[in-house]
Amino acid sequence: MALSSVIHEDTGEWRIHENLDELRTDLADYVAELSESYVKERGVFCIALSGGSLIDLLRKICEAPYNKTVDWARWHIFWADERVVSKNHPDSNYKLAKDGILSKVSVIPSHVHSLNDAVSAEAAANEYEFTIRQLVRTRVIDVSEISDCPKFDLVLLGMGPQGHVASLFRGHNALNEKDEWVTFLTDSPNPPPERITFTLPVINSASNVAVVVTGENKAGAVKSVMNSAGTGCSLLPAQMVRPASRKLVWFLDSAAASELDISPCS
Repeated sequence: MALSSVIHEDTGEWRIHENLDELRTDLADYVAELSESYVKERGVFCIALSGGSLIDLLRKICEAPYNKTVDWARWHIFWADERVVSKNHPDSNYKLAKDGILSKVSVIPSHVHSLNDAVSAEAAANEYEFTIRQLVRTRVIDVSEISDCPKFDLVLLGMGPQGHVASLFRGHNALNEKDEWVTFLTDSPNPPPERITFTLPVINSASNVAVVVTGENKAGAVKSVMNSAGTGCSLLPAQMVRPASRKLVWFLDSAAASELDISPCS
């Protein structure tokens, strides 16, 4: 596999792939290995997903050999962010994941923790946080010793061209939320306007965080993140992803990495 892997002291490990097929394989390997490790250690694997192109890039995990080797019955699946639309709406991250992955593997339906699409954004965020708190109490989800936030085994994110992650947008109040585990938006800069999202303290309390970025239109944001450019309110949301575990991995294709000074191995 043509891959350049660079460890950056502040921003984690950067895995740069020559093409999308190689990225998909590496991502599937990474998730499957974490799943195996946490199922052995804790008996469950708690993963939080975002939507968009991330789901398409993760689809390889539904294929051989992963579809037979991954212990799907031990997975608990959450959403790091979700659009407050019906579950069959094209904008629903749940629908993307269901169509692309969940319908193809033997995940237990009660382990798929989707939002209540029949209530307001605020109520949906409150209910989602309540669900997570119940699973923390029953020790399905670990709790961080540092922040008292839920400690997901893996939070898997994408990144937008302007450097947003989950539904945390630069300059938006949700980015500064420190007390809630899940917050809501009614004025997202990107449609649809109503969303729920994990807050930064929850993302940064995860045991592992991975950010998957593809496409030349995101190359500028990728460069800013790797260079750690910006301070305070000028930081991109993606630059604020700094898990306490220091286990942060970036999966890039060559287009997204095109403005960096490093390149894939040949």
